[in-house]
Formats: sequence, C-alpha cells, structure tokens
Amino acid sequence: MNESSLVGRHVLITGANTGIGRATTEELARRGARLYLACRSKDKTQSVIDTIRRNTPEAQLRFLPLDLGDLDSVRRCASEFLALDAPLHVLVNNAGLAGQRGTTKQGFELAFGTNYLGHFLLTQLLLPRLRASAPARIVHVASDSHFECKALDWDALRRPTRTFMAMKEYEVSKLCNILFGAESARRWRELGVHSYSVDPGTVASDIWRKIPWPVRYLMTRKMISPRDGAFSSLHCATSKDVAEHNGRYYALSGRDRAPSVLAQDATLARILWEKSEEWVGGTR
Repeated sequence: MNESSLVGRHVLITGANTGIGRATTEELARRGARLYLACRSKDKTQSVIDTIRRNTPEAQLRFLPLDLGDLDSVRRCASEFLALDAPLHVLVNNAGLAGQRGTTKQGFELAFGTNYLGHFLLTQLLLPRLRASAPARIVHVASDSHFECKALDWDALRRPTRTFMAMKEYEVSKLCNILFGAESARRWRELGVHSYSVDPGTVASDIWRKIPWPVRYLMTRKMISPRDGAFSSLHCATSKDVAEHNGRYYALSGRDRAPSVLAQDATLARILWEKSEEWVGGTR
C-alpha cells in the first residue's frame, strides 16, 4: 500500500468509530487526511476522536450524525456535510450490521436497508461534491459472502428479516454493494469519480455483536483483526496503483478479482439502481 501523505485530502467514512472503520480512520488520520466520521453515536465517536488526537495531535476530525437505517437521517447527514462547503475526495461506505433481524425505519429489510440502501442514498446526495472534487473515489465495503447469494427477491427486500441468523440477508446486502459499485462506475465514468468494492476478509468486529453467544465466539475466534481487515479499504482509498481502476472488486490482498456471476450482471445492477431510486424517493 502506498504510504504517501494525505494532507489536503478530505475523507468521509461511515461507521468510523468501531471495527474496520475505526482502523481505517486511524490510519488515514496518521497520514494527514481531513476526516468526517459519520456514525450513530456521538459519545462513542467522540471517544475515538479523542484517542486519535492523543496519538496524532495534528489530526483533523469531525463527527457527523448518521443512522443508515433511517433515510431521513441520511439526508440530514448529507446536508450537514454539504453545508460545510468542504471538498470530498474519498467516500468510504464502511458501516454495516450482521446477525440482526427486523426492518429499517422506512420498512426495508434491516441488513439491506442499512448496509446498502442507506449508502446508496448517501452516495447519490454527495455525488455533486465528489464530482466537484474529482478525481474522487468511493469505496464500498462488501464481502466474499456475496458469492452465497444466488438471486435477489425484490419482495423480500421490503419485508422483515426472515432467517433466524440473518446471514442470508447479509449476503444479499453485500451483493447489492458490489452491484452498486459496478453500476456507478458505468454511469459516472466521465465524471472523474471512481468506485471500488472490497472484501475486507472475515473480521472479528462489532458487526457480529447481535449474534447469540456462544455462536459469536465460535464464529469470531479465527477471524482476522480490524486492522488487517482495513487493508483493502485503505488500498482502494489511497493507492496510486488503482487510481485509474473503476468498478472492480478487490480481495483482502488488495488485488482485484472477479466477483460472483450474479454480481457481474449488468441488467440486474441497472434494475437495482432504478428500484433504489424509487425506494428512497429521489436522490436530490
């Protein structure tokens, strides 16, 4: 991974106060980026900001309230950032949940609505600033678990979580992240805004906090650390080696690889995009 200075670069990262997001934030701060931490909890995020400032006194960090499971909150977060009149060179769509059941505030399946649809709206609302700051990058934190998803059931995306462990729904949400990255690359290729989807590996992070014990222990004991899991995100957010890439999927090593056959379906990606625009009620 290129270790060049990021002074002057502005980065917004969702879910920045824990797990992969926190590890990504700490490294970006160390390298001098100006950071906007979009998270649900102000108290938890402020604790992370204070820790980073102790280790990196010159760090520039700002909290932005964001609940991806509430599209009204997504709109407020985007409006608050845009009101700052700051550039945006990198957007890291990192936040996510797994093993939780239910629906979002607007009635979407919880994992789909939080991991994908909230980020879809946030990215669309921030696109004008990304475009104005070009060359800019969008990093979508996905997962190799998307290979397990064999179809999209459009009706299921509008209903409560069906499976007990909610892992099938998690797989769907991660497939949608990759489809979004590929379709945005096709639509925005002339805007100077590049998209990257990444597999961070299987990381022992707070994303699994709702998985019942002892299942959670058995799942996480052989997983990698959040710091190791942040590698692919950092690589795609900062490396000159991928500056000209667009719409690709990257493994834990930082090398691009082919996603699932379903994730390469351009027609499916287009339909998902069109349905998502309808579901969020507009992206302006």
